[in-house]
Amino acid sequence: MQNRSTLIITCLAAIAFITTDSPVANEINIKSDENNTRNSKIDSSIIQSTRKIDLKSAIKINMNNINGALVILDLQSNDVVVYDSSVALSRNTPCSSFKIWNTLFGIENGIIKSENDQFYKWDGEKRFLPEWNKDLSLQEAFQFSCVPAYQNLAKKIGVESMQNWINKINYGDKDISSGIDQFWLPRKGKKSIKISPEEQAILMKKLINNQLGFSDKSIQILKKVMHYKTTDKGSLYGKTGSGQDVDDVQDNNIGWYVGYIIGNNGKYAFSCLLRGKNASGKSARDLVNQILIDSNLL
Repeated sequence: MQNRSTLIITCLAAIAFITTDSPVANEINIKSDENNTRNSKIDSSIIQSTRKIDLKSAIKINMNNINGALVILDLQSNDVVVYDSSVALSRNTPCSSFKIWNTLFGIENGIIKSENDQFYKWDGEKRFLPEWNKDLSLQEAFQFSCVPAYQNLAKKIGVESMQNWINKINYGDKDISSGIDQFWLPRKGKKSIKISPEEQAILMKKLINNQLGFSDKSIQILKKVMHYKTTDKGSLYGKTGSGQDVDDVQDNNIGWYVGYIIGNNGKYAFSCLLRGKNASGKSARDLVNQILIDSNLL
């Protein structure tokens, strides 16, 4: 069997499309890092620039001097864009980006029937976000990223079923040992499940391309709650995630935005992870949104 080397960008400023579709046009040679090549799950043999949309420039401009990674996968080909492969290959706590999968597992297990049914019955405890202090539908709980609502869902799914789903989709390091209602969250003195930006993007691509075995009903409900915005150029779907003092390190804050875009100029899955004192899910979402606008995808 022919050996195929994985080429992935290894410096912050070097960004390119990776493809196996067109073997000759506009080839760009970029030296690959042996360690990243060995660990990456993205398989490709030629780096090329094949798109009319200048996504590379938009990423360079918007991510300049930012501590983080962005992985973008074309839903219709093997094209890949990676910004900072060292971060893209590093596993981290998923935080509320895991709500994507928690939602799917709940629908598949028959716990969730639709996006509009009552999903969360407020227990009367006052929490720091006023949006959490009321009854919520699935649509609202996802939009407000209501942690107690999804903790309740995880308990209903149960440890055995949750672990089976995690194993089935091959989610990160598959470790839910810190507790059924918190394994996706950063908690002092406990080790969460961990996943890399690359793995998040790969799973999102597989999901949207119906390669993970989820029912059409589950995917359609998830699509409705993940929808963020629609313009005349496309629709953006995603979930944020924020974590503070991750791994018990002060100011080791992270922000995720994981999702996909269906546009007139392309269809892509993506995963963005920002790191640093001011990192948050909102800042990751705003960054991805701006990159997609600047590259004429949204």
